[in-house]
Parts: sequence; structure tokens; C-alpha cells
Amino acid sequence: MPFYDESNYTPEQSLGYLVRRIHQLNTALLDPIFASEGLTHAQWSAMMSIQFGRATSCAAIARDIAHDKGATTRLIDTLEERGFVVRTRAPDDRRCINLALTPAGTDVATRLLHQSMQLLNGWLDGWSQEEVATLIGQLQRLRDRMQAVADGTVGLPGFVTVRPEEAKA
Repeated sequence: MPFYDESNYTPEQSLGYLVRRIHQLNTALLDPIFASEGLTHAQWSAMMSIQFGRATSCAAIARDIAHDKGATTRLIDTLEERGFVVRTRAPDDRRCINLALTPAGTDVATRLLHQSMQLLNGWLDGWSQEEVATLIGQLQRLRDRMQAVADGTVGLPGFVTVRPEEAKA
């Protein structure tokens, strides 16, 4: 049975609105932390992608942080100029350029990670461990379902899915 209908589809009940608003507040409240190290949120996100092994190339980082490929290349250029990232050719395929954090990049990323965790823990003050685990689990479940729809591996009854790359064409 569907959850939404005309009686309960309001911004305060809309997943899209709530996720978007939380993202906006997250960015606004974290930006000063990143600015204290002379970084942007996108630069720090790219550094986290590298640090956590989610991505080791510009294209993979762009996908991971949902950022434009050209802008990601420029972002990595800036991080490299600042001594936070190093580019190396893959030994098995010299066409591939791998990215890694330098010791200075790791230091900055780790400092900002600790400050970010402190802020997140402040937002979750008053929540039980179980409540936080449930929220994270539900968000991961929603993300996975949405990703499966976007990938075309799961369809929605009565709904034609248009992938983002198809919408641009």
C-alpha cells in the first residue's frame, strides 16, 4: 500500500524536501570547519573518498561525490598544488592516473574528520545509540533502493524511470 497520497504529501512529510533541507543545513554548518583549513566542502569530500578507499581517480571521485568531472579535475589540481594529493601512474596501465593523499593531506583530512564527527555528535545529542543506528540503517536502505532504481535493476510499478544521463540528452 502506498504511503503518500494527497492528504499527507507536504514538505514536512516529503522525503525529497527533508533530505534536501538536511543536506543544506549540513553544508552550511560544516563549511566553516573546512574553511578553517582553507578547503571547500567538495575538496574535503574528495579527500574523504581517497582516504576511505572509495575512489582513486578523478572520474571515480566525481561519481562518488556527485560532482562534475571537469570540476573534479580542477578540484584535484588545487589539492595537488597545495600538497594534499599526489598523482601517480598505475604500474599496470600507464594511461590510468591514481590519486593518493600525501602525509599533509592525511593530516588535514583527519583533523577535519574529527571536527566533523564532533559536530555530527552534537546534532545527535539526546538520541540513543539504537535510534542513530536505526536512522542510518533506514537511510542506507533508501539509498540502496534509489540506486537500484537509478541503475535500472529495480523497476517501479506504473512508473517509467529516466536515468539522469538520459534526461540530459
